[in-house]
Amino acid sequence: MKFTNVLVTGGAGFLGSQLVKKLLPISNHIYVIDDLSTGNRAAVPLSEKITFYEDSVTNGRILEEVLPKVEYIFHFSCKNLVLSVKNMDDDFHTNLYGGYLLLQKAQEFCPNLKKFVYASTTSIYSESPILPTPESYYNIKLPYAASKFSMEHYCHVYYEMYQMPITILRFSNVYGPGQLSSNPYCGVVAKFFEAVEHNESMIIYGDGTQTRDFTFVEDAMDAVVIAASSEKSINQVYNVGTGVETSVLDLAKAIKKVTNHENIKLKFEPKRRVDVVQRRCIHAEKIKEELHWHNRHSLIDGLVKTYIWLNGGED
Repeated sequence: MKFTNVLVTGGAGFLGSQLVKKLLPISNHIYVIDDLSTGNRAAVPLSEKITFYEDSVTNGRILEEVLPKVEYIFHFSCKNLVLSVKNMDDDFHTNLYGGYLLLQKAQEFCPNLKKFVYASTTSIYSESPILPTPESYYNIKLPYAASKFSMEHYCHVYYEMYQMPITILRFSNVYGPGQLSSNPYCGVVAKFFEAVEHNESMIIYGDGTQTRDFTFVEDAMDAVVIAASSEKSINQVYNVGTGVETSVLDLAKAIKKVTNHENIKLKFEPKRRVDVVQRRCIHAEKIKEELHWHNRHSLIDGLVKTYIWLNGGED
């Protein structure tokens, strides 16, 4: 697949920057918008094919400047889960208003749009009684889930009203190269690797029996490219995950094994306000059947690649 000109919002964040790297060899030009509130400018490759705007997706003037130049939009900018409970206004303004504004401006100023891919989240499932959880379920408990799910609805509205070619991907606990522990809001995998690096205890919120569906970033980026390339994906919602349930305790054990640091201790802390999910395992059969995507990495495979990257190996 060869892409022409693309826009990646949140392109200096973990997922966005990994997407930029994947798109770089197969795109004519990439425009990146990121206000660097949690992103890292150094994560964006230096290339004549990349134009970087240090600004917010809520800046309509920037959108009006960039959107006429692109044919593909990858919307990855957002405030994250932890921040959402600290400042609900910011969460609403960026995740919902910013997303809505991007849709509105795309409809007005992007006449050659071929695909709009929206990065949503399996956080909208919260504590689901259905495991693995299908795309048809939802259970909104946190501001982050509310804003992300609301944006999904506006995506469907813009398809119905304007036939905008939109695809929604719900990512589940993505980890891997590019996820920096220096970001205080990064995921548990990066935090556990950081603990190993500094020979400190791995901090677990709760008792560690809570489970997640950990998805390796290379597999997640494959899903983005496949979804952007397919007409079948228009106005569809897809889970992106492994369908494998892994406890935080088992994750800690796996990272100890991969790093050969079996003696690292665990430190248990009380649950945080955002810790509302005991079990997560998503149903990913729809994207496998309709778009022929599949995850290529087991948890151990992904952790090994992540550890190699952390030690200066391949990105």
